[in-house]
Amino acid sequence: MNIVIPDDYQDCVRGLDAFALLNGHKVTIYNDTVGELDALVERFKEADALVLIRERTPITAELLARLPKLKVISQTGGGAAHVDLDACRQHGVTVMTGKGSPYAAAELTWGLVLAAMRHIPEEVDNLKAGRWQRTLGTGLRGRTLGIFGYGKIGSLVARYGQAFEMKVLVWGREGTRQRATEAGLAVAESQEALFAQSDVLSLHLRLNEATRGIVTAAHLALMKPTSLLVNTSRAPLIAPGALDAALKAGQPGRAAVDVFDEEPVINHPLLALPNLIATPHLGYVEKDSYELYFHDAFNNVLAFDSNQPITNLAG
Repeated sequence: MNIVIPDDYQDCVRGLDAFALLNGHKVTIYNDTVGELDALVERFKEADALVLIRERTPITAELLARLPKLKVISQTGGGAAHVDLDACRQHGVTVMTGKGSPYAAAELTWGLVLAAMRHIPEEVDNLKAGRWQRTLGTGLRGRTLGIFGYGKIGSLVARYGQAFEMKVLVWGREGTRQRATEAGLAVAESQEALFAQSDVLSLHLRLNEATRGIVTAAHLALMKPTSLLVNTSRAPLIAPGALDAALKAGQPGRAAVDVFDEEPVINHPLLALPNLIATPHLGYVEKDSYELYFHDAFNNVLAFDSNQPITNLAG
């Protein structure tokens, strides 16, 4: 098969153990992202299969209409919200997904919590510039960790908070609240109470029409001036412009984010704010996770090519 893999930012896919699964197939890898329709068509026009790295390139109806050779899309991880599944069905393109892992994203979330609360990036820069102890950090023990969305990642982050002797407070849908109660965790009285009471508030919601913009400017205004908001899930969970305005107003006092509305980011207003630390969507970007994601994705392509029964269709 002619297999195309776009958006390998780190140029790491060829170095994965899983890449050996594609021996004998023609593989083209691109290490940058293009958004223009004509450019995508030029890159994908000879592809029998696309292996997509998470949600980096949207697959639209307009694009699919110009890819008559495309037979299959194999998605790394379990989500395919960036793929027009109806258009794929219309064009006879099979879309398959794989498994995900919550551990890398949860670990990065906790890394951001520690980095922000103890001003680690700022103090690293200070030390390298010859400046000694310029900030006063904030400890975690005894403070309240808010978890908005108690799924696989949120539950891990809650456990990390307990290990640091934090008080964990959870909010989300009815199922979320029930799972948290069964785990012996406190449930907030409301979403507003979660934002008002948390010293560290971490978002762990899936992005869909119900959750898009679920965090409003009014919610952020309830947060303490000393509090930290962490978002390693999806940027559009927060209403457009709300986080920028809230950080400028000092409620919350700080934020740590791993996700942006449009990626990759070259310039963004948030990056200019002194009370924000940010990473370039590193939550799932970790060796063990990549081996898991690509092993599944490549095996899906091989199963399709050998006409094996397909059980992990998207949608």
